[in-house]
Amino acid sequence: MLIGIDGNEANIKDRVGVGGFAFGVLSGLYELDRKNSYRIYLKQPTLPSLPKERENWQYEVFGPSFAWTQWRLPLKLYTERRQVDVFFSPNHYAPRFCPAPTVISIMDLWHHRHPEQFRQKDLYQLLKWEAYSVKQAAKIIAISEFTKEEIIKFYGLPEERIIVAYPGLGKEIKKLRNKEIEDVKRKYGIGSNYLLYLGTLQPKKNLVCLIEAFNILDTAYHIPHTQLVFAGKKGWLYEDMFRKAKETGVGKRVVFTDYVSEEDKYPLIAGAKCFVLPSLYEGFGIPVLEAMALGVPVAISNVSSLPEVGGQAAFYFNPEKPESIAETLAGVLKLSPEEKEMTIRAGKIQAKKFTWEKCAEKILDTLERLVISNLPAGRQV
Repeated sequence: MLIGIDGNEANIKDRVGVGGFAFGVLSGLYELDRKNSYRIYLKQPTLPSLPKERENWQYEVFGPSFAWTQWRLPLKLYTERRQVDVFFSPNHYAPRFCPAPTVISIMDLWHHRHPEQFRQKDLYQLLKWEAYSVKQAAKIIAISEFTKEEIIKFYGLPEERIIVAYPGLGKEIKKLRNKEIEDVKRKYGIGSNYLLYLGTLQPKKNLVCLIEAFNILDTAYHIPHTQLVFAGKKGWLYEDMFRKAKETGVGKRVVFTDYVSEEDKYPLIAGAKCFVLPSLYEGFGIPVLEAMALGVPVAISNVSSLPEVGGQAAFYFNPEKPESIAETLAGVLKLSPEEKEMTIRAGKIQAKKFTWEKCAEKILDTLERLVISNLPAGRQV
C-alpha cells in the first residue's frame, strides 16, 4: 500500500515534544518496513538528518507554506496520479480534506484543561484544527493510556478509535566517557553535584514549585554544594520562575542553559545526581527514559502519564507540594551505594521497554488494518 505522511514536525532542527515524536516514528517506520511505499509530504527542503530516499521512501516538497494543511496539501493529495491509501499525521492536525482515511496523533490535551496559558491566536488554531482532525480521523494514536483517557473525556470518542503507541528511545544513547560529561559541565558552568530538569520552560512543568522545593532542600535537609540546572528553551509564561529563584535566594545555585543540542543533552543528563520532572501534566515523558537509560535516578510527579513511564523504577512525589518534592529529592541524594546501584539497574530495565521500533510496529499495524478494512470487495493491497 502507499502511505502518506505529514513529515513537517520531523523536518525541524531543534526537535522537542511533537517534533521528537514525529522524527522517532519516521525513523522507526523507515527501519521497520520495506514492503509498503511511503510518500512523505513537506513544505520545506529535507534536512540531512531525515531518513534517506530509497525505492519505497520518497519525499514530496512543495509550497506555499501558508495554511499548508488547509488547502495546499489537500490540493496535492487530490490531484496526484496515484493517490495514497491512507494518510498519517504524527501530530494533531490532518489535512482539511483527504481522499484517503486519516490517522492523527495526539500528545496531550493540556490546552483543553488550561486554555488561559495559551495565546488566543494559537489556542484558536489549535482547538479548531484539532477538532476537525479528530472528527474525521478513522483512528487516533495516543502516546499513553493517560492521553487516551483525555481524548475520550474531551471528545467523547469510543475507546476502539484510539490506539496507544508509546514513544521510545533512539539507538544513539550509549555509555559516555567521563571526559565527555566533564566537558559539557564545564561548558555550562555546572559543578559536580546537580539536579537536572530537561524540557521547555512553561507553566505545566511546575518549575516555580521545583525552585521552592530546592530552597527547602537547602534549608531543611542541608544538602550542600548542589545546583539546580534547567536545560531547555524558553516557552511561555516562564518569568515567574526567574522571580522565584531571586526571591528565595537560591538564584546563584540555579543554572539556566537555554536549549541544549542533542550532542550536549546526553552528557548533561549522565552527569546529574538526579533527574527531576515536577510536571502537573505530561502526555508521556521521554527525558525520564533517557535519564534511566543513562544510569541516572529519576524523581517525578505521581500524576498524569508519568507513572506509566517510570513504573517501579522511579521515585514519586506530589507535584503540588514543594515539601513532597524536597523530601523525595533528599531521599534520592542520600541513597547508599547499594541502593543507588539497584535504582540504576531497575531504571535501565524500565527504559528498555520503550523503543521506536515497538511504536512504529503499533502504528504500521493500525494503518494496514485500516486500509484493509476500507478495501472494496475482491481488491487486495
